Amino acid sequence: MNTLSRALNLLFVLCLITLSYGQESVEEAAILARELVDFSEDAIGTMATVYPEDHDYLSGQPFSLQEYYASCHENGSLTLLFMPISRHSQNIIHHRSHSASISISSSPPSANKARVSLIGNVTIFDDINATPDREEVEKCYVATHKDAKWWLPGPREPHVAYWARFDPHSVYYVGGFGSEHYIGYIPLELYQSASSLELYDCEEIVGDEVMDDNADEDDEHTRTIGIGGRLLVQES
Repeated sequence: MNTLSRALNLLFVLCLITLSYGQESVEEAAILARELVDFSEDAIGTMATVYPEDHDYLSGQPFSLQEYYASCHENGSLTLLFMPISRHSQNIIHHRSHSASISISSSPPSANKARVSLIGNVTIFDDINATPDREEVEKCYVATHKDAKWWLPGPREPHVAYWARFDPHSVYYVGGFGSEHYIGYIPLELYQSASSLELYDCEEIVGDEVMDDNADEDDEHTRTIGIGGRLLVQES
């Protein structure tokens, strides 16, 4: 059974569980959370950081603002374009563990739609030439945010910029209303290993029995993005 067939079969099983019991499991939530992050329409999250202790009048206070990201890593880590001039960057630099959180919501956001908060640490690659997988990261990021080609790290950027990687250590997911969807923490290992599957209508899937063991791995429904050649299934 090829990769696409296994992915569709897994989705079929998850849909059966959801339709039978009416509530998502933590395993389903992990897949849906990765789906939300990887297939965000604009790949813009809400980043939250904390003012440093030596700040003149906002010491220890939270700061939140939208931030570009790109999903370029197989394990769910996110690529950031790090500009020291920004308030978020200054907060991260002065925090002893370079902590931050990034929240991604459904579009448009709604109380009955999914959202996820990733809490983690930022690794800054201040030596541009030593950035791991620099070429792949740059291609991935620009493919996600075409306007960012003017701000890339290098000798011509308008502001000093570096590549950075956001590594989540905690994942909190709200699938919607609690009587129907999973709400709570998702184990990191489960989130990192979850296959990101395009959302389909479960009733349609179960009714049509979408299970084809002979599906072609080069099917038009598949694509590969990011570092590591991770297979993502999407609707054509």
